[in-house]
Amino acid sequence: MRNVIVFVLLTVLLAGVHESCGMSRTMKGTGIGAAAGGVVGGIIGKQSGNTAVGAIIGAAIGGAAGAYIGNYMDKQAEEMQRDLEGAKVERVGEGIKITFDSGILFDVDKAGLRGEAKTNLDKLAVILNKYPDTDILIEGHTDATGSDEHNLELSRNRASSVSGYVAGLGVGATRFTTMGYGESQPVATNDTPEGRQQNRRVELAIMANDKLKKAAEQKTAG
Repeated sequence: MRNVIVFVLLTVLLAGVHESCGMSRTMKGTGIGAAAGGVVGGIIGKQSGNTAVGAIIGAAIGGAAGAYIGNYMDKQAEEMQRDLEGAKVERVGEGIKITFDSGILFDVDKAGLRGEAKTNLDKLAVILNKYPDTDILIEGHTDATGSDEHNLELSRNRASSVSGYVAGLGVGATRFTTMGYGESQPVATNDTPEGRQQNRRVELAIMANDKLKKAAEQKTAG
C-alpha cells in the first residue's frame, strides 16, 4: 500500500507543475494537497479497512492551510486526551480519530448508553462546542458474533445513540454523519475474547468543515 500511495502522491504533485502560474504558491500547495488527500484517503480507507482514517485523510487540504488546521486540531486533541477516560485519541493528518471500546459505552448487545458513558460524552461535547468548526463522522462496529444483519443494525443504532446524545448537549446535529459497519471492519481477530472486545467499538473522525478550510486558506494566502 505504501508504494501505491507514493506513486499517487508523485503523480498529483507532478500534475501540479502544469497548473496556472497565476495561482499563489500557498494556494497551489493547498489544491495539490486536496487532490492527493482525496485519492490517498480513499486508498487507505479501502485497503486498511478503516474508513474513519480514510475520511480524515480524504478531507485534508494540505499546504500551509493544512498546517493551520492541524494546529486547530492539536489543541482539541490535547484536551480530549486529558479529559476522556477509556478513549484512544489519535491525531491523524488534519483531523482527530477517537476510539471508544463499546463496552465503555454500552451493555452487551445493547445500543442504550451506560451511565458512565454519558459522563465521557458530556466532556466530549464541551470540547466539541469549544471548537465548532468541525464535521464529525461517527462509526459503529461489532465483533463477528451474531448474524450479519443483526450486527449491522446494532452498529448503526450505537452510532446513532452517540450522535443523538451529544447533539442533545448542544452540539449541532448537522455536524454529524453516522455509519454502521457491523463486523466488516475488524481491527483484531474474532477468534479470541480479547480480539472480539477490540472489534466492538465506536470510532469518531473529526475533520475541518468548509468554514474552517476557507478561513485557513485566507489566513495563509499570499
